[in-house]
Amino acid sequence: MTDKVIDRVIENNQVTIIGEIISDFSFSHEVFGEGFYMVDVNVRRLSDSYDCIPLMVSERLIDVTRDYRGESIQVAGQFRSYNRHEEKKNRLVLSVFVRELEFISEEVENAKTNQIFLDGYICKPPVYRKTPLGREIADLLLAVNRPYGKSDYIPCICWGRNARYASGFEVGGHVEIWGRIQSREYMKKIDENDAEKRIAYEVSVSKLEYIE
Repeated sequence: MTDKVIDRVIENNQVTIIGEIISDFSFSHEVFGEGFYMVDVNVRRLSDSYDCIPLMVSERLIDVTRDYRGESIQVAGQFRSYNRHEEKKNRLVLSVFVRELEFISEEVENAKTNQIFLDGYICKPPVYRKTPLGREIADLLLAVNRPYGKSDYIPCICWGRNARYASGFEVGGHVEIWGRIQSREYMKKIDENDAEKRIAYEVSVSKLEYIE
């Protein structure tokens, strides 16, 4: 695959995030001797609540043995997915794969702390519904190509007019999406008596375009 093609594929999945590190690094996996580690970052929303977003970082980018909790960081990368096999089925696991990072002294006032752009293909029929209060919502699953024949599968959620527009998309349709990554807590039922608190991640869509 040529560098030009790889650049184009990388451009179809772009994330920038500014937030505060709130966890230690934990080992994820190793590729050709390069270790990758997970760390959680709190990203402020306009409403002054937070999204807790997991980052996947190479040990070549940062000293993963240090405790950076409380420090502000700016990262650029891609929103990636992989299937983790658990409880006899696959679970889609999402994180921001970090390509560049820098520590910043503090968050800049009114800075865009959470932005994502995706260029991909609808891989499941959109699910359109209304809340009890009449708010329109549409769920999309977008397949975004990665170099070397791989794809990331990214859940996206649209609201209002965007939800109505997205409800008519067909499987295989080419779509561009702009928005932010959000985290959402939910309870996962383990058995009759037990439930476990988990976090789901999705792209909250602010703008989308169907590419003819």
